[in-house]
Amino acid sequence: MVLANAVTQRESAAMPLLQVENLTKTFGSGKSEVVAVNNVCFEIYPGEVMSLLGESGSGKTTTARMILRLSRPTQGRILFKGQDINTLKGVEYWRKVQTIFQDPFSSFNSFYSVHSFLGKAFRLKNNHLSEDERRALMEESMENVGLNADELLFKRPHELSGGQRQRLMIARALLIGPELLVADEPTSMIDASSRVGILNMLMDLSRKHRMSILFITHDIGLAYYTSDRLLIMNEGEIVEEGLAEQVVETPNHPYTKRLLADVPTLRKQWET
Repeated sequence: MVLANAVTQRESAAMPLLQVENLTKTFGSGKSEVVAVNNVCFEIYPGEVMSLLGESGSGKTTTARMILRLSRPTQGRILFKGQDINTLKGVEYWRKVQTIFQDPFSSFNSFYSVHSFLGKAFRLKNNHLSEDERRALMEESMENVGLNADELLFKRPHELSGGQRQRLMIARALLIGPELLVADEPTSMIDASSRVGILNMLMDLSRKHRMSILFITHDIGLAYYTSDRLLIMNEGEIVEEGLAEQVVETPNHPYTKRLLADVPTLRKQWET
């Protein structure tokens, strides 16, 4: 875990990398209005790994979409290095903030090869590299997530498994070298035997490059393993926040306690 780095990173950072202030998102109007996110506030510091944790429908993915500028808040604002993200140019912002989507199948154009998919990252990163330099970076990025570049670089999406597509999503995001990575269930399509390796790789990159990571997850075990801090979200609101170890060892909110109670243990048989 990276818990030991949490306090040090926050104390050494003069300014948060990302500030979420009174963020609210509603859908519909009148009697049919639904409040998906309600007055959410939090900060992420350079190099910090944080998990936004909650069950399906808790509002965590809607929050992530607003951070990524894929959805506009109804109220509140999001600051990146002190600037409102809606005042930044899209290319400028997405060069610094990247994402790994949960569904790798809808993220690929079936007409593009892996080479073309990864190559588009250079539009954000650097347009002045030679083709050989780009090829070398693509291969390195693929190898970092456990993919054989010689075998897969010119294949198309229908020739790849879900796990391979998910790894390519991670490779592409890391190829750009963002300051903040928003990872929505990043290992959901990766087999269990490989998940820890991918998570360790992401945490190593976070420490090496001071890349902040926001994990969006319903898995409290993953959140505890990877994160400096946990944000527990329920019905659109943050109900508990703290260092990962503190939240798991001494939870305060009933919802957090229920999430922990639902975690299976090898020392207890399932009831039937």
